Order: sequence, then structure tokens, then C-alpha cells
Amino acid sequence: MPDTILTAVAWPYANGPRHIGHVSGFGVPSDVFSRYMRMAGHDVLMVSGTDEHGTPISVQADAEGVTARQLADKYNRVIVEDLAGLGLSYDLFTRTTTLNHYWVVQEMFTSLYRNGYIVAQKQQSAISPSTGRTLPDRYIEGTCPHCGYDGARGDQCDNCGNQLDPIDLINPRSKVNGEKPEFVESEQFFLDLPALAEQLGSWLATRSDWRPNVLKYSLNLLKDLRPRAITRDLDWGVPIPLDGWRDQPMKRIYVWFDAVIGYLSASVEWARRSGDADAWKKWWCQDSSAYYFMGKDNIVFHSVIWPSMLFGHNGQGSLGGQPGTFGTLNLPTEVVSSEYLTMSGSKFSTSRSNVIYVGDFLREFGPDALRYFIAVAGPESQDTDFTWDEFVRRNNFELANEWGNLVNRSISMAFKNCGAIPAANFLSDTDRELLGASQRAFDEVGALLRRCRFKQAIGEAMRLVGLANKYISESEPWKLKDEPERRDSILHVALQVVQDANTLLTPFLPHSAQKVHELLGGQGVWAAQPEIRTVSEAGGPDYPVLMGDYENQGAIWASQPLDVGRPLDKPTPLFGKLDESLGETGPSFAPVG
Repeated sequence: MPDTILTAVAWPYANGPRHIGHVSGFGVPSDVFSRYMRMAGHDVLMVSGTDEHGTPISVQADAEGVTARQLADKYNRVIVEDLAGLGLSYDLFTRTTTLNHYWVVQEMFTSLYRNGYIVAQKQQSAISPSTGRTLPDRYIEGTCPHCGYDGARGDQCDNCGNQLDPIDLINPRSKVNGEKPEFVESEQFFLDLPALAEQLGSWLATRSDWRPNVLKYSLNLLKDLRPRAITRDLDWGVPIPLDGWRDQPMKRIYVWFDAVIGYLSASVEWARRSGDADAWKKWWCQDSSAYYFMGKDNIVFHSVIWPSMLFGHNGQGSLGGQPGTFGTLNLPTEVVSSEYLTMSGSKFSTSRSNVIYVGDFLREFGPDALRYFIAVAGPESQDTDFTWDEFVRRNNFELANEWGNLVNRSISMAFKNCGAIPAANFLSDTDRELLGASQRAFDEVGALLRRCRFKQAIGEAMRLVGLANKYISESEPWKLKDEPERRDSILHVALQVVQDANTLLTPFLPHSAQKVHELLGGQGVWAAQPEIRTVSEAGGPDYPVLMGDYENQGAIWASQPLDVGRPLDKPTPLFGKLDESLGETGPSFAPVG
């Protein structure tokens, strides 16, 4: 694996606060991966931002009585604050309404157009009869003409995977107000996917290590690739950079095309802000691995559409061509897709008021309780139902009883008996067996994290926690007042495993990992957190971004010997237990029933 890793994280839509279903797909898994890769010595660039164009923004802006820009500004800040609170370690989390993003999108469009992979065609566009506004494909539902599924969207059917246009749907209806859309002819630009299909298919055939659901879904889409419209009759979006088009007030590049380009534009913006305008090329034009994180409803854009755009920009489709403005760009190494986090069997949905917002959750329970639940019980490979009962159980019996108790009892006994980290005077076979398991866990858990098997990885880390608790219970150091050397050896081994387990859990639980580091007498930043910074660009307004100094944190992926004699203080509980009644009632912001 190259030492250079791009973590490209799906862009949350800025038409409202994000709920925990969103961050279970794009947020926590990508951060666990990036934190591990940094700890293992890789040079990581983790980028994303808020997706702020398209009709959904305009629709919500109308509902709130503000302009599209005002709405994007409002929810961009809310989302930035929530993701910072969750501890997502972005090198840059920005937005799509920057001048930089407009420029990168327009350059990508121009390169594809010049190589012949963007063509103008007439199409039937869906219009809302009551507003006269173009309806985005995903805001139209109906019956799939291929499989008969009644919940198919205007861009694809999630049941059979076929690519669709809104006019293909049987009995189409607007998700905004339920009305039947009207279809009018208009001229738009299309991405010529058939001209890129052969190259795309050959490349997908080499992706044997992808998650099976992602690869199978992507290969199925190759059967029905058609040119896909990338512009719309809208007044909110990136202008079309061609003579005769750029000044038209109701023609814009559509949101799905501009959003995926955000991975590149965010990298370009990060490079400029880092002081080296060409630094982005290390992740895009040189030997590097690129991992894309999203929910399963975004697979098509990352495994088919975006790679096709990259091939077209690089001049690698059936029409040939020359590499565009940005040179020959790297393709995804892996598309890491999560399934849906559901609530009582239903997909989290803001429009259906079936939602738990990230901000509410963080204020009530803190970040690591949510991060742990997503890691150990989230929708990594199948839809998973969130219940308050399961959340309480995981928090109380795993975080508090297992991990929190191990930390507290080990440090408390060492503080009470020694006041500092004791030396290991003599190691028994039992001691060596536990220390050996602790050492081996770094290879075992690391291998799983490299393969994005997060649930298995945290399971292995918690297995070590269980072994350590068993070791203390069976060794009974509290009974060895008359054998201080043996007692101290047991406590030393226990503390060493606490430190190792804390390292293993750092990608998952960075906030509590910092606290454990300090409880063990450590100094400085162990697990760096993102910072909200206000930035600007020439000719544009100030806006908040997430950035961070992750190079200088103390956490590395290795067992580090304890510093014998380092003073200890009496510990405070790492995690609090939740009232079991919460599992039946839920909190006030998301009651059960």
C-alpha cells in the first residue's frame, strides 16, 4: 500500500442538520480509517465539505423564507459544528459555493467537453406545475418500469439498480408536494457514459477486493449505461463555462456532477491554504491510494459516474483525448459503502420526522458513545436498526463496564499502592501470555482497519479488554499486600495492556483516548481534534472550515513501553452509566413511540 492515502468523504447536503444515519455512513467510518492510517505512519489527506447546490437547496430556502445562499450559509455552519463535535479529523472540510470549487468544476467540464465526452442533447425535463421550477431527479418518485418497485427515484431504482430518467417512471410524483410533474423539452449537456463504458468495465473487473455489494451493484449498472444529463434549467449552481451558455440565467451544471468534483476541488483548496499550491498532486497524480466513503445510495456516483468523469478528463475513453487541466488523475482504490442505519425498521428521514440529529445526540451523550455504537453496531455490511435499548446496553455493559472499568480499576490500584507506574519485577507465564496477546492485537486490528472492516477491528480490540479484565480478576492483586513485588508486576502488566488497548481504540474513541493518555500520566496531545477556522477567498465571503494539526499528535500504531515511575493521580470514571429506563422511553429530543 502506498504511504499516501486520500480519504474522500461524501459531501453532506446543506439543506438541514445531519442525523446519526448520515454520519454512520460517511462520517465515523472515514474518520476511524484516517486516524488509523495516520497512526500507522501514512500521509493522509481527508477532505469533504457541504454540498450546497441544486433544487433541494432552493426548495428548503423557499420553505424557510430565505435565499438559497442564506440557507447554505446557515446549515454549513451547523454541520461544521456538529462534525467538529464528533471529532472527524478532516484536513479540510469546506463547501461547494467557493470560487475555488466553481473554477475546478468548470475546468473539469471544459476538459471533458474538449475530449468529446460531454455533448449537447434535447431531453424531457421534469417541471413542477405549481412553481415552474425544475424538479431534481431524486425529488421524483414512481414505479420502476423494469421491476415494478413503487419507490423508484428519477435517477435510479434502488430495488433493481437500473439507471432511470424521471420520464421513465410509471405514475411519477413530486416528493415535494405529491403533484404529477410536467415534462418539457430543453437542451442540456450530457456525460457520454457509453463512450466510457468499455474502459470503466475493464477497470471494474480489476476491483476484486471491493466489498461484494459495491462491486456487484456497479457491474450490474454497466448493462444499461446511457448518456446522463449534467446540466439543468436552474438559477442556483455552477455556470456552464461555454460561450452562449455561461450567461444564461436559468442554465447551471447540475449538483450531482459538481459535488463529486468536490474531492478534487477541496484538495486544491487545502493545498493553497497549506502554503504549497501544488501539494494536492501528491494525492491525485502520484502513487497514492484513494478511499471513498459514503452510504449505499451514493454508490453509483462513486463507482461509475466519478470514475467515468476521471477517465474522460484523462482522455482514456473510446474517443481518446488528452489529459485535462489537472493532468492524469488517480482513480478510486476502493469505494467503502455502508448500508442504512434504520430506526424501528425505517430509514432515517428528515422529511418523515423519523430522525435523531447529531447535535442533539452530542449534547446529551457526547461523541464517543455515538462513535462506539456506530463502530460496533452500525450498518457496515447490512441495514442495522438503531434502538435506544441497544444503545443503553452497549454503553453500560461494554463502554462503562468493560473498558471504563478496566481503566479505572487498573489505575486506581496502582495509584493507591504505588502512586506511580510500578515496575514489573517478575513476569509469569500468565503475564507473558497477556502481553503477547496485546502485542499481536496491533497486527490483527491494523489488518482489519486497512481492509475497512471496522466492526471486526473494534471487536478484536474489545476482546483484549476482556482478556485484561479476566487477568486482573484471576490474579487478584488486591490480595497481595504481603507480596508487593508480585502485586506490582500484575499492576504493571495491567497498565501496559490498558495503554495498548487505548492505542487500539484511539481511532474509534479519540476523545476518551486523550483522557486515558492523561490518566496514565501522559503529557501533550495524544489524539488531535479538528478545529473550526474562519477563512476567506478573494472576492468571496468568509466561511468556516474544519482543519487540524494531526502530524504532531502523540498517537502511533505500536505498543510503547510504560514509563516506570511516572506519577499517577486518582482516576475519574471514563464513561457514565445511563439510566436503563432510557432504553424504553428514549430522550426528550427523540422519544420512543
